[in-house]
Amino acid sequence: MTKLVEKLEEAKRRFGPGEAQRTEALLNEAAKARVIEADELIRFHEALLFHRAYPKSEGVLQRAEDLLASFGERAARADPEPFEEPEVSGIAGTAFSAIFSYDVARRLVELHPNELEVDWERFELTDRAAGLWRRLFPLVEEDTLVEAHVPYRAWLDAAAGSDRQLGWLLRRIAALPATEPEKADLYRSLDLAVRWNLGNSEATRTRTRLPASEVFYHDEPLLRRSGVSLAAELDGPPLTLERLSPAHGRAVLDTALRTSAVRYRELHGFTYGDAKRVWKANIGRGVAVYVCGVPRERRLPLRAYHAATMFKNGVPVGYFETLTLFGRLEVGFNLYYTFREGETAWLFGQLLRLFRQMLGVTCFSVDPYQIGDENDEAIESGAFWFYRKLGFRSTEAPIENLAKAEERKIAAAPGYRTPARTLRRLATAPVIYEMPGGETGAWDRFRVRNIGLALQRSRRREEAPGGLAAILPLIPDFGRWSAEEKRRASDVVRAKSAPDETTYVRTMQRHAKLRDAVLRLGTTAPPK
Repeated sequence: MTKLVEKLEEAKRRFGPGEAQRTEALLNEAAKARVIEADELIRFHEALLFHRAYPKSEGVLQRAEDLLASFGERAARADPEPFEEPEVSGIAGTAFSAIFSYDVARRLVELHPNELEVDWERFELTDRAAGLWRRLFPLVEEDTLVEAHVPYRAWLDAAAGSDRQLGWLLRRIAALPATEPEKADLYRSLDLAVRWNLGNSEATRTRTRLPASEVFYHDEPLLRRSGVSLAAELDGPPLTLERLSPAHGRAVLDTALRTSAVRYRELHGFTYGDAKRVWKANIGRGVAVYVCGVPRERRLPLRAYHAATMFKNGVPVGYFETLTLFGRLEVGFNLYYTFREGETAWLFGQLLRLFRQMLGVTCFSVDPYQIGDENDEAIESGAFWFYRKLGFRSTEAPIENLAKAEERKIAAAPGYRTPARTLRRLATAPVIYEMPGGETGAWDRFRVRNIGLALQRSRRREEAPGGLAAILPLIPDFGRWSAEEKRRASDVVRAKSAPDETTYVRTMQRHAKLRDAVLRLGTTAPPK
């Protein structure tokens, strides 16, 4: 079977006459094969999932789908431990344990009440439970205040009885007379390990699908990074945006939340996304992008937040997060590892195009973590060069000079690979892409954290309201602004509470003086 799996992996990169038929034949052969070893099953699964998302023909798609449908039974017969690794978790027929936040745990239990439970084999209640237990169980102080060894689980067993204990515990916390953040803190104090027995659930990576408007079949080679121009993509015609109904939006957000959770991930936008404001854009080549904001009570004080999830021919392939301030968009891009041989650069370009259209931004910034700062996965994948070859530059002159030196080495010796230690140095500063005609370098040394720290040092901090209004007194010449300039600044403050934060972004972009003042507040002076 190993040779057959290798051929399926090689088929991902093969195109041309007869390749669809050859891939179908491989899949037919695979249907008869017996796979037992977990590592081989995992490779088999990922190859099938790729062929399902990037099919060469209808036959390839259907045979890949049929084989994936058998995975619940196949994986259940294998050693379960390898399936719990973060890189592969979420396959049908498997289980894994994770520590979820309060809000994610609640939603998952609502969606899959019979699949999640406390993992008592890996978790033991200790004294950290005392604070919550005192709020849940009468007379528990008889134990927690004076006894050396409190049987915390015995109290839970006595109260929950035959109920599923995770669901019971979450319902009792939800009923407490406390704010939602306080409830989340109480649940977090347990550091509770949750076991998700996936079975053949629709939440598995194996089975998660959204309806595809039209399937795109790949009968030609996949688009390569060298063929993608960000300048051309950003200058492309507007994409059509469809606003979903609240019910449809809720279904998409639940799918995005589960898709992340089975990979040990939680995203702010998927946990707290506003189901009333979810948009869909079909960006071509079988890709649908769903974009959401968050409701007022979940927004950041200064930056506007949006998230997106991407589906290729109905299969979830990655996510995108954005933080916007004036014309600058900070981006977080993650294509799930199964699909990284797909059209990554093209997809990234389309996402920037979409958010450029929605938010009117002209500058795109990528955080150091995304390119390898304290992120071994990004170092191994050479993430810095992915952005570099698309036209991003470092915001720090010494790092930019190092990048240029590496480019000269690569040009002189085509087989040369940048060492990991050099990649780590390259990843110590953000990288940025500015559209032609913009103010080059304006955002290079800007950090929103600088504004927060300045506010903490200000004597006005106890009087100031939250959000943008809190930092207006920090602007040195704000008192000398005209009445009209102050009124327009107030318009920006109020726009933060608009139904969607796109209004906030567009309103602030019309106030150049405010933009310049905020930019100065957040910019670190260059070293002498």
